[in-house]
Amino acid sequence: MVSIITAAYNCAPYIQQTIRSVQSQTYENWEMIIVDDSSTDDTLEFVKAEAEKDNRIKYLVNERNLGAAKSRNRGIEMARGKYLTFLDGDDLWLPGFISTSLIYMKRHDYSFVFSSYRRKDEELNPLYEDFIVPARVNYNSLLKTCPISCLTAFIDIERTGKFFMPDIPKRQDYGLWLSILKKIGNAYGIQEPLAVYRIRKNSLSRNKYKAMLYVWKVYRDVEKINIFYSSYLMVNYVINGMIKYAR
Repeated sequence: MVSIITAAYNCAPYIQQTIRSVQSQTYENWEMIIVDDSSTDDTLEFVKAEAEKDNRIKYLVNERNLGAAKSRNRGIEMARGKYLTFLDGDDLWLPGFISTSLIYMKRHDYSFVFSSYRRKDEELNPLYEDFIVPARVNYNSLLKTCPISCLTAFIDIERTGKFFMPDIPKRQDYGLWLSILKKIGNAYGIQEPLAVYRIRKNSLSRNKYKAMLYVWKVYRDVEKINIFYSSYLMVNYVINGMIKYAR
């Protein structure tokens, strides 16, 4: 079984599309754990309605807003599957995401794979070119740039064990990938786009300065890297980020 962790906060206009993209998967043995982070819109009502119709959908509700890291970690704790993946409440998978990831992983005996994805605006109009991931990354290369998106990471947690996200406001997924790669060595990329990343107007992807601050926090507070090497890594990260969003 594949456990899908969905952090949801005020995403009522999108959450049903997200759920439909999971229900449209060609691979059907999954559980979707949706963690509502104390939404103030109708997100939870939509989630409850979908859970009543599909027993593969489960939900948790935070009594107060805890942020993405704690919300996803609650879902990880609850996950019962052999495989773990993430899909936020405003993003989408293409129908073959799970099956393609699973086949690729099994064929090559990998424990961590990730795929390319399409980048679109709130109305799902193309915003940038498709982001095509490299064939392989390791801990050292990931420090310089992070091509692993939260919506396409696919992990065999029976082999890796369960890891949890560091409790920081943003880029907690980046901290998680680094922790896993320190243990297993490599993660492997699928060049075919298998998901749709919805870039909302006020999202972190639109605020590059704040994004860099959180990357710095990962270097210094999570990975405990000295200030000189952190500065070197940050230069690389900024350059690679400029290239990523120039296309």
